[in-house]
Amino acid sequence: MKMAKNFESGTFVTGCNYWASHAGIYMWRDWSPETVSADLELMGANHLTMLRVFPLWPDFQPLTAMILPSSGKMMYLNEEPLPDTEAGRAGVNEEMLARFRFLADEAEKNGIRLIVGLVTGWMSGRMFIPAALESLNPLTDPLSIKWQVRFVRYFVKQMKDHPAIAAWDLGNECNCLEQLENNNQAWNWTYAIASAIRLEDPVRPVVSGMHSLHMDCKRPWQIADQAELTDILTTHPYPLFTPHCNREPFDTLRNTLHATVESCLYSDLGGGKPCLPEEVGCLGPMICSEARAGAYLNSALFSCWAHDLRGLLWWCAFDQDHLKYPPYEWVALERELGLFRADYSAKPVGRVMRKFNQVLDAMPFRQLPKRRIDAVCLLTAGQAHWDAALGSFVLAKQAGFDLAFRDAEQPLPEAGLYIMPSIRNYNVITARRYHELLARVEKGAKLLVTSGNGMLQPFESVFGLRVDYSHEDQYQETFSIDGVEEKLTLPLKFRQKLLAVDAEVLGSNESGDPMLARRSYGEGELWFLNIPIESILAETNGAFYGANMQPFYRIYRKFFHAAGVERLIERENPAVGVTEHPLDENSVLCVLVNYCPETALTGLKLVPGWEIAEALYGDAAEIPGNDAAVIRIRRTP
Repeated sequence: MKMAKNFESGTFVTGCNYWASHAGIYMWRDWSPETVSADLELMGANHLTMLRVFPLWPDFQPLTAMILPSSGKMMYLNEEPLPDTEAGRAGVNEEMLARFRFLADEAEKNGIRLIVGLVTGWMSGRMFIPAALESLNPLTDPLSIKWQVRFVRYFVKQMKDHPAIAAWDLGNECNCLEQLENNNQAWNWTYAIASAIRLEDPVRPVVSGMHSLHMDCKRPWQIADQAELTDILTTHPYPLFTPHCNREPFDTLRNTLHATVESCLYSDLGGGKPCLPEEVGCLGPMICSEARAGAYLNSALFSCWAHDLRGLLWWCAFDQDHLKYPPYEWVALERELGLFRADYSAKPVGRVMRKFNQVLDAMPFRQLPKRRIDAVCLLTAGQAHWDAALGSFVLAKQAGFDLAFRDAEQPLPEAGLYIMPSIRNYNVITARRYHELLARVEKGAKLLVTSGNGMLQPFESVFGLRVDYSHEDQYQETFSIDGVEEKLTLPLKFRQKLLAVDAEVLGSNESGDPMLARRSYGEGELWFLNIPIESILAETNGAFYGANMQPFYRIYRKFFHAAGVERLIERENPAVGVTEHPLDENSVLCVLVNYCPETALTGLKLVPGWEIAEALYGDAAEIPGNDAAVIRIRRTP
């Protein structure tokens, strides 16, 4: 069978995380080559292209410590002296390595490639540490790190030439192994393991394997550090575990965009490093039905593909409800997470994964050209970054345009549109970066700032608005835009009364106070919204789907249209996201994703001078729930 496409080149990959169907985490000690062979054959037949696999740390490096009166602590291998071999000096069980090689051989036979999670000391809520190292902090203790490096170097050296190996993952969620005091400790551990990999294999990419990274310099595990030290960033975007992502049904806009938003955030803040959602899942039938899980996956696959991400991997290959030991015996949500049941029957998510791969295989391309970016979203100090990022991305998608993220203290990229969402507190942005941003506006850019209690200086002379007073308060604010009858209401925690000094008021509250205003500034424009809509909507149940949804995206759309930016495709339905991928100056690929379960009539319109040249998948005028359409448009002759 033909091997999967080259992961290193950026081709979109699909697949799952794999533990053998008969034994789960105990697959290496309860070894069944017949089962592993059958598992891999099944996944190859279902068109999976990538598996993430785990040499469980204490199984592969079964170190025990002996306390000797004369010489202190000595390392043994399963209570036997370390063999005088290269494997022995690394503390590695050669039989386990042979079993892993069998797995790699079977993957190659079935056209599947492997991402190897090397330091697998944390798995599904349970710690797995070699006995000799259990009392040590695995992320900071020198002895533990020394043996990790020895294990990684030996394993990589032995397996680096195998054609099934696509990449080396540092390990599964190693930021769960121990609490750290600062980001220097996380940086040092990451550097040690990444360097050990590259010493033996300078060719294959090093994958982060982490989840829940941050911008905040006070948090140990940071996006910027992982981007500095690894080649591919990773997200594990489970709506149940991620703040503000389980506030509507599983197969609706907020959740189906989740993997895309978080992964784009990591990639953008990581200086453009590629990002892979390497664990995605619903966490079982008590969260949603199998049908809704499949619908969610279909939207998420098309969305990640359309947004320049490296692929998507489901957690996990097989249900593990028949296993009777921890963590399966402990935690209900670890048991029914597979693409397939233990009897090999495919669940809806398995059928969706197979169909999506067949769709991509039928395309003239598997990797899309980079999508068009219309605006830059600047995330600032003092705010809840994820809240602001999630709200901004969803609003932009509803409004019909695409944005990229930047830390406001990073070098400012050239753009025609900037959004600084949900600013908070007194240290929003340094004076240097603020004046750089204002200089871009003077030269013709447009800037939208939304604020709760953020402090900018200068403010009045720039925005043409004066703060009359401000204080903490809890109340409902209702306002309208351009005097239309439809009113928008949100709960607020901070009251700031503005006076229009030299600004055009576009929206007012019921007392007539300015809420949305704009002002010319040099050749550009400054817009100010006196409500942090992004963070509030992120925190609000039902804000993006259902009876409580209000069309706040119209503020973003108004800003976008007033800036004079024109997309080649316009659609009326806010549940449908559109990405544009230029092939050349006369031809553009467009991906339309319906992020909600209802059939969407798109109300599709092309700008004058363009026409649909061909439909590569689906119907762009009417898209079934949680499905997509792919078209190529061209300039009219």
